[in-house]
Amino acid sequence: MLIAADKFKGTLTAVQVAERVTAGLRRVLPDLEVEALPVADGGDGTVAAAVAAGFERREVRVSGPLGEPVTAAYALRGDTAVVEMAEASGLQRLPAGAFAPLTASTYGSGELLRAALDAGARTIVFGVGGSATTDGGAGMLAALGARFLDAVGEPVGPGGGGLRDLATADLSGLDPRLGSASVDFVLASDVDNPLTGPKGAPAVYGPQKGASAEDVAVLDAALAHYAGVLEGAIGRRAAEHAGAPGAGAAGGIGYGALILGARFRPGIEVMLDVLGFSAALSRATLVITGEGSLDEQTLHGKAPAGVAAAARAAGKEVVAVCGRLALPPKALGRAGIRRVYPLTDVEPDVGRCIAEPGPILEAVAERIGRDFLT
Repeated sequence: MLIAADKFKGTLTAVQVAERVTAGLRRVLPDLEVEALPVADGGDGTVAAAVAAGFERREVRVSGPLGEPVTAAYALRGDTAVVEMAEASGLQRLPAGAFAPLTASTYGSGELLRAALDAGARTIVFGVGGSATTDGGAGMLAALGARFLDAVGEPVGPGGGGLRDLATADLSGLDPRLGSASVDFVLASDVDNPLTGPKGAPAVYGPQKGASAEDVAVLDAALAHYAGVLEGAIGRRAAEHAGAPGAGAAGGIGYGALILGARFRPGIEVMLDVLGFSAALSRATLVITGEGSLDEQTLHGKAPAGVAAAARAAGKEVVAVCGRLALPPKALGRAGIRRVYPLTDVEPDVGRCIAEPGPILEAVAERIGRDFLT
């Protein structure tokens, strides 16, 4: 039995999901062999999934999205690092109920990348998602040695809003390790949006970060201007990267990563490779995946869809657990998921499912045990 589920966002971590499912299954078969491999798709929870798979957790003091010092973590095993931008620049780093759509910066994410390089990482999986920022990765690039100056030669202000004043960009001081043949830099994301435009980072994700309609317009224009200035500094590839899949990920930090020479891959595919999913899958007879909400977004690069696709290719049966189910049976079947067990099957009160998900998930897992193990 293999449990490869993502977190139930806001209620249970991926590790806790695995623990609760294991407990429920063992109510049915106390001696059942269960292998837990918590997964993530590159967003928040990615470092925790890597640590659960045997990576070492490393902590470093970096700048939060508002410039305040925070303790952020990355994961390291051998010369492979998993860096999660949300650790430094995520929404969870903002005070409760506070947003800073125009000024939040990714500077701390650049500091995290530098720390991983200094620790000897030669493969860096850069998981992006859950950001508080819409600065096109300018803060990250600045932390790694770039200079973004206004018309009088002063550094522009933080965040996407500050890029309105950008006059010149100097990337000559960027850390030479990124973009070199000695470091494999992988941008891991579950979104393929470009940097700007109707499907760009400000328009699609800005409102989730507190951006008003006016803010979205300001940010979109500022990021387009930023890409234009970078094109003048480093050539046509800056414009090509702006339209590339993944450039708009996490407020455009994907664009900054592409400028640094990253190669884009779907986050769940990268993480399954890094976590050793293939070997675990070969030992499994049944795979249990899941996340908090199984909905239309799940089918577009989220962890359960990636797990199910890999399991189906290996001829393994997949069932899923979730808090909320918003997909019809046909869509689940096409995704390779035989059956879904939402918490509401056991407890119809949604409020209680949110407040007490652990015991309810155990009861759900007990049902899976009865259905598939007896």
